[in-house]
Amino acid sequence: MNQRLKTIAFAVVLAVLVLPLANCAKSKEPIKLTLHDWTGQLITTRIMGSVLEKAGYPVEYVPADYLAQFAGLKTGDLHVAMEIWATTGQEALDEAVATGKVENLGETGFLAIEEWWYPAYMKEQCPGLPDWEALKGCAAAFSTPETAPKGRYLGAPVTWGGFDEERIAALDMPFEIVHAGTDAALFAELESAYQRKAPVLLWVYAPHWAPLKFKGEWVEFPKYEKACYTDPAWGLNPNATHDCGKPRGPIWIAAWAGLKDKWPGAYQTIKNFKMDNDEMGGLITQVDLDGKKVEDVVAAWMTANEPRWQAWIAK
Repeated sequence: MNQRLKTIAFAVVLAVLVLPLANCAKSKEPIKLTLHDWTGQLITTRIMGSVLEKAGYPVEYVPADYLAQFAGLKTGDLHVAMEIWATTGQEALDEAVATGKVENLGETGFLAIEEWWYPAYMKEQCPGLPDWEALKGCAAAFSTPETAPKGRYLGAPVTWGGFDEERIAALDMPFEIVHAGTDAALFAELESAYQRKAPVLLWVYAPHWAPLKFKGEWVEFPKYEKACYTDPAWGLNPNATHDCGKPRGPIWIAAWAGLKDKWPGAYQTIKNFKMDNDEMGGLITQVDLDGKKVEDVVAAWMTANEPRWQAWIAK
């Protein structure tokens, strides 16, 4: 092969090697993905981060408060939040998008439920369940020495939001909220109570392993409508908002509005992410129940699903 052909061949090989990185874009800075305090979000985020790294983008993981993160997304100090739940984060997301500084990149494929939940065995002591009004007459069945005669509701970590205090006040429910310090503590208490058939009423969400592993039901509150959170005249209590159940809906991906210009290929790759509740529930189970590390579960998923995530990468 003469020198000219060698040069052409080298150029072709180089182009093939560089092509997957062509969309890495106008910046070598790391794309900053936020990490929160529940297992599913850690898995979702590290899967997306791993895919971006495979596509040639530097990635940085930044621990951030679930709701307070929007300040960083607006300024561009943070770039991507992989899980904004319609159940608890919709208002914050809508407000941020309205500023023009944050973009909703669409649905992850997960459908979110976050609501009060009880084990099926508690219906013997409160037979009117799942109707929320039954709780008014059997709060004592859920009480503890610290809350008696009121019932005890084990809420999620305070940073998750959710308006449980407002709901209890609006519906005049004889319950006190005790917030779990962490996601792990929340479900450790459920596990312990279920084993002993002890009274427990708590925040449970999906996608998660808990509603798959344990037999139980979500409490049925008055159906959510947007006006419930904004207009006191809506609903049972004409003087208060939040007299309804939590909203249900998609889990969204949010991003700094500058992402699409600074990293256009990554922007499209992130928008292509799709998983479902059953798949995520299985991955969370591996971490929370089987004791595996998040990083190991993500690495195994990446190996087993290469054709799938390769298709997400913007060409």
